[in-house]
Amino acid sequence: MPTTNDTLSVASINLILFAVRQQGIDTVPLIQTIGITPEQLSDPDGRVFIWQIQALWQEIVKITGDPTIPLKLGELINPVAIGVLAYVMMHSPTLGRALENLCHYQDVACEGITTTGQLTGNQYILSLHITSADIRYPDYTYNSELSVYLAAMRALTGVPITAKEIWFAYPHPTDIQEHERVFSPAKLTFDTAETAMILDASLLDLPILNASPTLSALFEKHASDVLDKLKTPSISSRVKTEIVTIMKGEEPTLATVADRLAIGIRTLQLRLKEAGTSYQLLLDETRKELAVRHLREPHLSTTDIAYLLGFAEPSVFFRSFKKWTGQTPGAFRMAS
Repeated sequence: MPTTNDTLSVASINLILFAVRQQGIDTVPLIQTIGITPEQLSDPDGRVFIWQIQALWQEIVKITGDPTIPLKLGELINPVAIGVLAYVMMHSPTLGRALENLCHYQDVACEGITTTGQLTGNQYILSLHITSADIRYPDYTYNSELSVYLAAMRALTGVPITAKEIWFAYPHPTDIQEHERVFSPAKLTFDTAETAMILDASLLDLPILNASPTLSALFEKHASDVLDKLKTPSISSRVKTEIVTIMKGEEPTLATVADRLAIGIRTLQLRLKEAGTSYQLLLDETRKELAVRHLREPHLSTTDIAYLLGFAEPSVFFRSFKKWTGQTPGAFRMAS
């Protein structure tokens, strides 16, 4: 299945990896199994695909043997260190304003989920909705988000905030002891139409510790710039989208992609060069990302994957994949 272009910030994945290292796990081979390099994670404003973080959660649960580890994320990391969005919240005047900024700039952290807040009487309902088709494990996503949100609210205010109720839009787990421990004393309800955290509305007036109006304006400007870039796809992302669209059964050529984008071949080459890349690099990158994803789907043979990636012969795919990863497709699949 083709991937979407939905992404999340490198800062977010780095915090998850930090939490995993706290468990004594080597994260380098872990990220390699989902097609991410250490170099990608060195850019704090960089992005990775949501399907990769979903695959990462699955690997983490497999290695640790602990399906509740996303619930512990808020306890294992510094919850106010999640990149620019956290900095915006840290310098908001009140918790209410911090939550408004969370809802507004959510895509900066993760494009696959929306967060909205609604004041109803003496209650404030913070709702989470999955928007990306690439989120295959909603429980991991909702659990980690709620865990981090609650921990962040406590860190920002210095107050041991608790929720009144929490709703989970996924089936009731067999064992909810960890849910009860993490979110105590909130009333927990599963199989709901939406995932939400219900707070006492008076908490919205709590001041944020050490908030700076000057830094608030600075970080909001940066967050707005990141958001604008996400809403205006770069030439590289547009090219990769076209490559994915026309890839099945044939190799997408530069001429075909340029024609679909209504850009001259030479102009497209120049624009990609200005962006620090090239058509061949983007083609290889897209193929590698999709190959890693497809190899995690056991019903697809390596011959099927070679076809889906536009290779004329499976042998060409095998050689290319070994060049990208140092492993054959079969060895990579067994390791995953």
